[in-house]
Amino acid sequence: MAFHTITVQPCTPNIGAEVSNIDLTRPLTRREIEDVHAAFARYQVLFFRDQKIDWDSQVRFARLFGELHAMRVGKSNSEATDNPYVRRQHFDANSERVSGEAWHADQTCNPIPPRGSILYNHTVPPDGGGDTLFASMYAAYDALSPTMKDFLEGLTATHDGKHIFGPATPATVHPVIIRHPVTDKKILFVNRGFTMRINELSAEESDALLKFLYVHLIHPDWTVRFRWTPHSLAMWDNMCLQHRAIWDYWPHTRSGYRVQFEGDAPPAATRSLGGLGRVDGSAPRPTQ
Repeated sequence: MAFHTITVQPCTPNIGAEVSNIDLTRPLTRREIEDVHAAFARYQVLFFRDQKIDWDSQVRFARLFGELHAMRVGKSNSEATDNPYVRRQHFDANSERVSGEAWHADQTCNPIPPRGSILYNHTVPPDGGGDTLFASMYAAYDALSPTMKDFLEGLTATHDGKHIFGPATPATVHPVIIRHPVTDKKILFVNRGFTMRINELSAEESDALLKFLYVHLIHPDWTVRFRWTPHSLAMWDNMCLQHRAIWDYWPHTRSGYRVQFEGDAPPAATRSLGGLGRVDGSAPRPTQ
């Protein structure tokens, strides 16, 4: 893929690219915006280094991809700031846990999950550590057998966030296989953080299938590991990626800010399915 204004270095054949020859501290030109959009669609997660941005710059950049999303607060050291769309992500010797220590996609319990996130870290551990892992759900879907693909496309799953965000959090039914709103590619859309059960199966069948899928979706062949450096950013597509934070740097500090941008519509099924949308928190009865 040719880019006119930016330099893009792929990280792996399946996922991730480092972007350079761009300054995110200033407004981007129309051609730069087009190039970043194209790279984002192609590589799913983009990494930018040496970008000493402030909140205004980070918010301005995020708004190129969608309306900003006010993030839910979970059981972590993520903190509110004076800007309702910017959250401080600060972890140090006093932290009891960090955000995102298990593989997940963000807030898939929402009827319309966040479309993506941009995390900026100005301070990182002095001797490495604190990496973030990403896995491509395009590649995870593509690697399934034709029989398994056909079976999964007829299923839905209940996603719930009450265990993370509290009792007022919605539970929502999404297709197990969805299409990406931009690329139209098929995506495996279950994750350990929020997916509670496969609705059309018995509890035992659902548990067994999800156990298989959770191992499958983080296969090393479709993952990438980003090593943070001071003043770097990662921007990822929440629809087709899962991610995990590595907390191997205690008692050192990793600190920065995160913004999210919204999706336009609920995740779309690859075939007509019934019973989608918000639920009361209990999964539908499986078909017999």
